[in-house]
Amino acid sequence: MKIIDWYILKRYLGTFTVMILLFIPIGIVIDISEKINKILENNIALKHVLNYYLDFTIYFANMLFPIFLFISVIWFTSKLANNTEIVAILSSGISYFRFLRPYIVGATIISIFALIMGVFVVPKASLGYNDFRYKYLKRTEIRATQNVYKQISENEYIYVSNFNYNDKTGFNFTLEKFDKTILQYKIKATRIIYNEDTKDYTLMNYEKRTVGALDDKIEKADRKVIDFDFEIDDLTPTIYAAETMSLKELNKFIEKETLRGSSNINAYLVVKYRKYSIPVSAFILTIIAVAVSSMKRRGGMGINLALGIALAFIYIFFDKIFGTLAEASSMNPLLAVWIPNVAFGILAVYLLNNAKR
Repeated sequence: MKIIDWYILKRYLGTFTVMILLFIPIGIVIDISEKINKILENNIALKHVLNYYLDFTIYFANMLFPIFLFISVIWFTSKLANNTEIVAILSSGISYFRFLRPYIVGATIISIFALIMGVFVVPKASLGYNDFRYKYLKRTEIRATQNVYKQISENEYIYVSNFNYNDKTGFNFTLEKFDKTILQYKIKATRIIYNEDTKDYTLMNYEKRTVGALDDKIEKADRKVIDFDFEIDDLTPTIYAAETMSLKELNKFIEKETLRGSSNINAYLVVKYRKYSIPVSAFILTIIAVAVSSMKRRGGMGINLALGIALAFIYIFFDKIFGTLAEASSMNPLLAVWIPNVAFGILAVYLLNNAKR
């Protein structure tokens, strides 16, 4: 790479880093101001608070990564344009696409970093961030508790009319096992309690009906302990479970939840596909930012920054809207996640062609 390439690349990575270091503390201060009363009311240990804000930093840096990248590229590219450095570079005989090379190299570095963070680091930060919020701050129900119906294996189905996760207790429990389409046996209980120490279940008013060729066999007991193959967390996963898993864990989780007929599959798939779409957005947003800010405009950097911030928030808006549609409807999650990148990819090509002229 030539000197000019290193110059642009260092500005690219340096401005992006400074942008994150500048805005994250602001976000932390705002969050503290909103939550300080609840933190003091709950007497939360300082160690837990510090761990929460470390997870908060990683979680929100990943979530707002497109905005930070977009604004940082527009910022330093606008400065290059205002100082007529871009005019000098292009006047020396370098083509516009050649001028873009250090930007693409920078976007590649950022994309690889974002992918590694999204697969390995962000899930752990998301777990700590969400657990802290729901344990100490929100204290609202984050699991399915009414009419829980699950397929726990290829031939077994369970149902509880009501489930209390804190007490690990379900009511009106039913388990049915089939051989293809033929019912083999059915277990019923008025209450099922998970025993954390022994990892088994206590069934109250237990009844088992085994279907026979000529007549059925019925077994009853006031109280019976059974070791089932499922766990409580498998029965009612938290709503943010997918965010807390690595890619390998997430694939297994989706496969298991699909087999069980979970109604949240689309939400889990959206999380999976975003692990790939966010790194790709680095290239698209970089190209748009360069195309918008590489020309010297009347009004200076303010116009470029205003346009850039508007486009960045439109991108985030599209991403959230289509992600929500996929989670709440039958819209294909892969299509929903990639629509913002495709739409802004087309915009990037259009703006790049105009800027090149």
